[in-house]
Amino acid sequence: MFNKKSAGNESRDVIKVVIVDDIPDTRENIKKLLAFEEQEFRVVGTAGTGTEAVRIVQETQPDVVIMDINMPDMDGIQATSQISKVVPTAAVIIMSVQQDSDYFRKAMLAGARNYLIKPVDPDELYGTIRAVYKQHEIIRRQQAAMQGAPGDLRASTIAPETEAYALRAGHIIVVYSPQGGVGCTTIATNIATGLMKKGIRVLLVDANLQFGDVGVFLKLQSQSNLYDLVDKIDDLDIEFFDSVVSSHESGLKVLLGPPRLELALEVEQVPNAVGRILEKVAQNYDFVVVDTSSHLNESQLALFDMATKVVLVSTPTLASIKNTRFVLDLFDKLNYTAVKTTFVLNRVEDERQRGARVTIPTETIEKHLKRPVDAQIPADDRTVLSAVNKGVPVISYQRDRTRSPIKELVELADSLFAQLAGDEDFAEDDTESDKNKAKKPLLRLGR
Repeated sequence: MFNKKSAGNESRDVIKVVIVDDIPDTRENIKKLLAFEEQEFRVVGTAGTGTEAVRIVQETQPDVVIMDINMPDMDGIQATSQISKVVPTAAVIIMSVQQDSDYFRKAMLAGARNYLIKPVDPDELYGTIRAVYKQHEIIRRQQAAMQGAPGDLRASTIAPETEAYALRAGHIIVVYSPQGGVGCTTIATNIATGLMKKGIRVLLVDANLQFGDVGVFLKLQSQSNLYDLVDKIDDLDIEFFDSVVSSHESGLKVLLGPPRLELALEVEQVPNAVGRILEKVAQNYDFVVVDTSSHLNESQLALFDMATKVVLVSTPTLASIKNTRFVLDLFDKLNYTAVKTTFVLNRVEDERQRGARVTIPTETIEKHLKRPVDAQIPADDRTVLSAVNKGVPVISYQRDRTRSPIKELVELADSLFAQLAGDEDFAEDDTESDKNKAKKPLLRLGR
């Protein structure tokens, strides 16, 4: 598992939980459910209002907060937002009888890590707590590393005088498709560029080791690349890492992949090379965007496990949707929560084009996959190729960001920023993806 106790045994750390609900019986029932798994969960506090919840969480420093959404005094959304700022190590799970997608969206924007519908099944409760605790590990590590560091770099804080964000949360966003040629590199380069706001450090990693195109798309050439880090994985320091990273003219930091096939094969012989490198350096960045190959192996699965978000890319074609279904089934078996995955449909054609290329309507795809499409990127090969030829991301190709597909790519990056940073200023209120959000997040099966 993710965390092991260091005192010579193999059991997991006990997950400290705070329960927040304005109904005493509900608090007591959840407490009793967790008591059945006392070796894994320990309730360290309960609260009946949002204000009391913020105080209790500050006093007890729990790993997970189970938060009711409707409460007097301060509702669960406001309390979650405050807790995410003052105790960023506490991962919040919102709990509600409401199945409206707007509640779900607001909870995620406030910083919640998952959303459960009352009444909660015990197995769903246990599995969700475990999954959220695991996903939040990188935040706990980052906060532990910052103890004693100068300045306050806690997640989701904003310095009003500079209007610059200070996160350093090390969020890892893995961009993946089970089928090659669907535009993963385009999506990855534009997400990374779109996340670059004032005061935010972003790293783009080309983890498509054999046939990566990030360098081509951004017209970057360097003598240093990921291959140079492999021999130093165990004692990698950030100063050496910075000397290997390339800088795009936009200011984006890029870790290029091996320049030759034989070097890529050498890297692949090192177990989980990319993941081990990211574990060493992720906390020095706010966001790490990882472009990957379509090939699934243990190293790729390790990247999925450590990712805050997996951006799953597909095109509206039969083969691509079939392969996407296989991946979503795999994610179910890996016990990934629905919010871990952002589903992007790339190269979506309008009604006039659809007949010529025989693509599948979005509504049909959603019905088949039983999940909403979170973002749709319109097909525009001319704009994409023109940007690639100039060595710039699509969203930097033209000043007019209201034109497609620039508009949709910007919205995708802003949506990810809002979800991970817990800030609504960068979220679009009326995007189609929000309107199509599932009323209830899918709860994953155990292994």
